[in-house]
Amino acid sequence: MIIAIIACVVLIGMLCMLFFTLASYALPFMLGLEIARFAYHAGSGLLGAVLVGIVAGMLVFGLAFLLLGIVRSPVLQIAVALIYTVPAVVAGYALVYGITREYVPSDIWRQLFCVLGGLLVGFSALLRLMAAAGPDPARRPVQP
Repeated sequence: MIIAIIACVVLIGMLCMLFFTLASYALPFMLGLEIARFAYHAGSGLLGAVLVGIVAGMLVFGLAFLLLGIVRSPVLQIAVALIYTVPAVVAGYALVYGITREYVPSDIWRQLFCVLGGLLVGFSALLRLMAAAGPDPARRPVQP
């Protein structure tokens, strides 16, 4: 029984790590999915819709890192990262709501947990995106 409890805790921790890693990619995934749905309903077929969705998701993902690499102003970098972070906040809220729906009887506490979970997931995604932007070249120390 103890081994099962420990295994459950470890698996929940691994799922949380996976979710924090994948939360950075929420916007490219959702846009790719919506574009694939549009392509499927426009008559491109299943394979064509999947390919269009994958390409669109990769383009949106590449656009984020291109913008984070080109833009030098920290304020604009944070603005770009926030655009990509908002879907991660929504996904974090939905994940915590799905987990706590059956186990937290109080609606107030459930909403508090969901908002806190969404904010933490969003903050984690924001830090990941800002770390991918790299340091500002103008602020690097000069090598002798």
